Amino acid sequence: MFEIFTLFADWVVYDLFGLVRQEKLGDALHFFIEDTTKIFVLLFVMIYFIALVRASLDVERIRNFLAGKHRATGYVLGAGFGAITPFCSCSSIPVFLGFTSAGIPVGITMAFLLTSPLINEVAVLLLVSLLGWEFTLLYVIAGVTVGIFGGFFLDQIRAERWLQPFAAKAYQKAKGKEALAFGQQTAAVLSMRERHQFAKGETMEIIGRVWKWVFLGVGLGAAMHGFVPQGWLEEHLGDGQWWSVPAAVLLGIPLYSNATGVIPVMESLLVNGLPVGTTLAFCMSTVAASFPEFILLKQVMQWKLLATLFLMLLVSFTLVGWILNLTYLIK
Repeated sequence: MFEIFTLFADWVVYDLFGLVRQEKLGDALHFFIEDTTKIFVLLFVMIYFIALVRASLDVERIRNFLAGKHRATGYVLGAGFGAITPFCSCSSIPVFLGFTSAGIPVGITMAFLLTSPLINEVAVLLLVSLLGWEFTLLYVIAGVTVGIFGGFFLDQIRAERWLQPFAAKAYQKAKGKEALAFGQQTAAVLSMRERHQFAKGETMEIIGRVWKWVFLGVGLGAAMHGFVPQGWLEEHLGDGQWWSVPAAVLLGIPLYSNATGVIPVMESLLVNGLPVGTTLAFCMSTVAASFPEFILLKQVMQWKLLATLFLMLLVSFTLVGWILNLTYLIK
């Protein structure tokens, strides 16, 4: 199915440009052209068709539905909605405020927001196409688990104490109401033409938001694939050292990408010999624990909550990496 992208990259790199196979520049450029064409075709096609299905999604009803659920069920549903809803860190503030203003417990809100940047349907499709079902399933399970247990932990420590005053006030006001007046309307039934316009607009909006991260992610992946000496990463971070996973998590913090842009980096790291757990820990840190996201969240959270969230993510990603590395070592 994806051989056409390989053939296209072969033609551009080796026939059109005349580069030599198995040389660093040729391998790096081939990786870049093959993955960018594959990713953008998948993005345009899949975002459009998924948006058609989601055209009548009512986010207000989702908020009300979550608000009325038992906490344990709420964590699972919050993480599940996060996995299928295309929010990223740039959307974190309005989403956070919307959920807290609806009276949804902070833990359920955070289960949603922790999972949402880590997992989305486009990232899942790209992971399947590039790395296969086994790694995709590991990634999804890890992301949802971090969301569920992260939400539970934040509720246990009563994290709402550390919201910014205006956010805490809105949360307490909504929580005190027996029935929510927030978002009672139902989604309008859209015609096929309206669904098409919605899907077209969402496709262009998402592509416009992620294209630079795709180029950046594939470019980094191509550089590592073509120019990092074979075995270098495995020697420094992949030889079973216990510290390699937390080191990979810390390395990912200053970087920023979304789940779509980080996938080619995953592919290149795995190809270059980095263990599955270390790779996953690095990429999850890049997507969900980056400085840009925390700068945005500072507008709705006090420093105590930000620091708690930050440490919780670092510990979670490190544990995920250790567990997966140990599992694959035993195999």
